[in-house]
Amino acid sequence: MWLTNRTRLQIDEPRRKMAHTHPFIAEEGCGVYLPEDYFHLRPQSPRSGRAKPAETIRLGRFTCLPVAQPQPAASEALESLAAETGVSVVPLRSLPPRELAQNTGLQPREAELARQRDFDELFFFAGASAEQMNAFQSAARNNDVQLRQRGSLWSLAIGASTSRCIRVLSELYDRALHAHARTVGIATASEQKDLLSGCDRGIVLTTKQAADGEQNQPARRGARVLEVPLNSADVWDRLNSYLTEPR
Repeated sequence: MWLTNRTRLQIDEPRRKMAHTHPFIAEEGCGVYLPEDYFHLRPQSPRSGRAKPAETIRLGRFTCLPVAQPQPAASEALESLAAETGVSVVPLRSLPPRELAQNTGLQPREAELARQRDFDELFFFAGASAEQMNAFQSAARNNDVQLRQRGSLWSLAIGASTSRCIRVLSELYDRALHAHARTVGIATASEQKDLLSGCDRGIVLTTKQAADGEQNQPARRGARVLEVPLNSADVWDRLNSYLTEPR
């Protein structure tokens, strides 16, 4: 299963090239996208506390289980926060093609796909001081709005959660298989928190130097998370041993 901060339109071509025909999570935990008739059963949308379950929505060729609020909720929230704090922000969807490509660092076609978002809103601060940006982030937290920085760009979403997306998709597999489908998340150290909390087990890929004697050591039996230095000579053996270990 793919997990990405890109849009469903952006990963359409990579999915075709790699013959990927399975569900995926896009816009960094905003929604689960199911290919048509993938499960042959009616998906149950994620629940949030006592709120009613969100309806599934049709987006292009996919049935989507929304976890975050769909657009234009994020766009309206960005506008509201900017007015509340007096901070100037520029949403990517407002830029002409040339400026869009310059600000994203993407080719024009890719940049256009990047701003056609189903859930979150990409933007950047226009001449804001560090104090103003802190005030904006504080206001976002007070309004239950998630902000995530991506270099010079920021993403705003309402209700996004990678771990919730994983749990929702895991439940669908359990129903389809009539048994629990064990989930294993693979992430870098900076991305592990929200992703691995929704998985049965996890693998954290690190760039730290493997200590003497650390290589060729099996993972601790029963460990929920395995940390693997990418420079380890036996990285694939360790991963295979961990994934096939009886639980």
